[in-house]
Amino acid sequence: MVSPLFYSHLSLLILASILWILATVEAQRNVSVGDSLSANDKTMAWQSPSGDFAFGFQSIPTKQDRFLLAIWYAKIQERTIVWYANRDNPETDRDSTIELDNSGHLVLKDPKGKELWRSQRLTDGSQVSHAAMLDTGNFVIASKNSTNIWESFKYPTDTILPSQELDMGDHLLSTLVETSYSKGKYQLRFNSESFILNQIDMFTGKPYEAYFNFGNGSRLVFTESGYIRIQNLNGTLVEVAPINAVPKPDLYYYRATLDFYGVFNLYYYPRNPSGGGSWSVLWFRPMNICRRFINSTITSGRATFGTGPCGYNSICEPIQGRPNCTCPPGFSFLDDNNQYAGCKQDYASYPADCNPDGSTIGEDRFEFKPMSFADFPLGDYGVIKPATELECKQSCLLDCSCAVAILQDPTLSKDGNGTCWKKKIPLSNGWFDRESVDRTALFKVLKSDASTKSPTKSNRSDENQNEVVLILAVLLGTSAIFNFFSLAAISMIFFCLFRRRLGELKGAHSRRDLETNLQFFTYKDLEHATNGFKEELGRGAFGTVYKGELPSSYGDRIAVKKLDKFAQDGEREFKTEVKVIGQTHHKNLVRLTGYCDEAEHRLLVYEFMENGSLSSFLFGILRPSWQQRLQIASGIAKGLTYLHEECSKQIIHCDIKPQNILLDESLTAKISDFGLAKLLMNDKTRTKTGIRGTKGYVAPEWFRNIPVTVKVDVYSFGVMLLEIICCRRCVEVEMEEAAILTDWVFQCYSEGMIEKLVEDDEEARNDVGKLEKLLKVGIWCVQEEPMLRPSMRIVTMMLDGAIQVPDPPCPFSLNSISTSTKTD
Repeated sequence: MVSPLFYSHLSLLILASILWILATVEAQRNVSVGDSLSANDKTMAWQSPSGDFAFGFQSIPTKQDRFLLAIWYAKIQERTIVWYANRDNPETDRDSTIELDNSGHLVLKDPKGKELWRSQRLTDGSQVSHAAMLDTGNFVIASKNSTNIWESFKYPTDTILPSQELDMGDHLLSTLVETSYSKGKYQLRFNSESFILNQIDMFTGKPYEAYFNFGNGSRLVFTESGYIRIQNLNGTLVEVAPINAVPKPDLYYYRATLDFYGVFNLYYYPRNPSGGGSWSVLWFRPMNICRRFINSTITSGRATFGTGPCGYNSICEPIQGRPNCTCPPGFSFLDDNNQYAGCKQDYASYPADCNPDGSTIGEDRFEFKPMSFADFPLGDYGVIKPATELECKQSCLLDCSCAVAILQDPTLSKDGNGTCWKKKIPLSNGWFDRESVDRTALFKVLKSDASTKSPTKSNRSDENQNEVVLILAVLLGTSAIFNFFSLAAISMIFFCLFRRRLGELKGAHSRRDLETNLQFFTYKDLEHATNGFKEELGRGAFGTVYKGELPSSYGDRIAVKKLDKFAQDGEREFKTEVKVIGQTHHKNLVRLTGYCDEAEHRLLVYEFMENGSLSSFLFGILRPSWQQRLQIASGIAKGLTYLHEECSKQIIHCDIKPQNILLDESLTAKISDFGLAKLLMNDKTRTKTGIRGTKGYVAPEWFRNIPVTVKVDVYSFGVMLLEIICCRRCVEVEMEEAAILTDWVFQCYSEGMIEKLVEDDEEARNDVGKLEKLLKVGIWCVQEEPMLRPSMRIVTMMLDGAIQVPDPPCPFSLNSISTSTKTD
């Protein structure tokens, strides 16, 4: 039997061993005086005890043999730098070194031994003990009396981390562009009473007025639990972010970064992702960076906030919190690799084309390119009111200083008078927003076939001679032309008489409505074509669809939609909407070929779609292939873009779902039932809760007392896009887990398990890059906040790869349940 004394000695031995191991590990974690690192491909970084953070040299991917002395997340695959040294000139050469010297400084030297940077001491006189990379992401130099001689948290760059604070005098400064570490033009700082965001004048370094204010206070605190708070002068902490969400520091990493485009973002990243992860936005301010710079015009009419995130002569459009910068017609980017650097005029007419009186020389060489929903609120040098579009164009055309005219439609102004604002180069703070801007920008550009050389007075006589020659040629050719047109007119008369007689012989099965350019059918025509409405193709909120076939003289199969009840003023409303629908022409819209408006009967005649609805394919046995689904998603997006932005009258569908997407013989997706919401009575277009649409596809704003916009279609498209990806319905009542598709998709995405969404689809699993991109687009579309959803035009560009898809934020509160299932 073993004595108790043995166990006592054994316990002491084990305890001593553990203490020795811990002491050894701790010693390994500490950086001793004289320790150094070199910038090369084999560099060993100084890591924190948990291994979450590392301090050392990071290579710069875009520049060979260039390095950055930095702190970064060491456990995640995505390169994320949270601090770097020598902000004025951060890049160093290969074989540069960093050393902790005996005076308590970190000293950065180039390969030749020249000092590039050294850390500043927070305290004087204290002897250095060691340095250490802490688990908080703070690198500290400690003294022998346990105080910090220096710490990276006191010298932030563009990022703060949980447990870090910003005091009076501290600030964050953005980078210049996304792939650079040079100083940018945005600050988060304390301005004597509150924390603000402001732009910096790049030439003088002076700040502009604040474009966003976080609230009064003397300290900004990023708590260890993941909340950003501001400490008031009385010591009270006021919560700033996130809103309506509960951070989970045991599950996620958090960081807050002032990004290069002027938005302060709170990001999170799963600590233990399976299959990879990515940073997602949990909260950001300001919500609309483009509009923030426009608001300064309300009081001052001047660019008191700065030139905005896109620079001069450019158009700013907010997309999921960040600006998308484009050049208007007649302009191109100053730097093709940097859309945020502004635009230059392709051909400057001023002053080369100016007469001494300021008028344009050779005004016939110019034309106007309109852009709806665009405006440059600053820099008016001439205002015309009242003004028609013709008067606005004429004034800008003749004025050689005018580069663009902004026109407000008289029907949209309060007093019923149109207004024309004339602008000159450079143009500042341009923005585009379909929901907020009620103006059209008219850009004066050089015609494609016009000479870039200005006409001079000396060649005016040549023009007169040309005019004389032209007149003589016209006179000499008049008799021949007269004879030709006489014969053509007689032939046309005989042809029309023949066609009319041929139509009478065939019978009056239909006639052409000249106003709508559609075939008008009698009720008997369609009753005969559908064999007495015998073969039903489907039912929906708008009525029943029957299969039909026109007489042999027409030879087409058709789909006849027999509409249900509609309002008392239905006849006029019906003709108005049919006219709008009949004028839509797009390959991704089901084509309306005719209609019946007879007595109480209202029927619509559509082209016949061979493969029926997307729903039957998507959720059936023979579902489309991965490539076919990609093609279908892109086609639907293009069709919605046309309805929202390109047809003569904006159309909001209000009921986007797989049942309303039809497929032709080549599986081309076509949207049906667009423009019909206005045709039905209120009890037909709304559910019991007063909400248009179908359960699972209804946007959250239907539940709120806010105006409904095209963003409801974007939400429905997002839900349907996720269905197309996963080949499962948005709501599966029978499922115990993952019953709500949007919730399940975001959970898998945030946890890095996207392949779980397509477990039985080998083709999709082998295309992980495209799968992730489509999932990100879908998550952007189903954001609860309508303003965060992209327009369908941007969605189309994302799907086609024209623009990158940023990481989406959580579409709903982290502790909430999607509201999409609450419809009746």
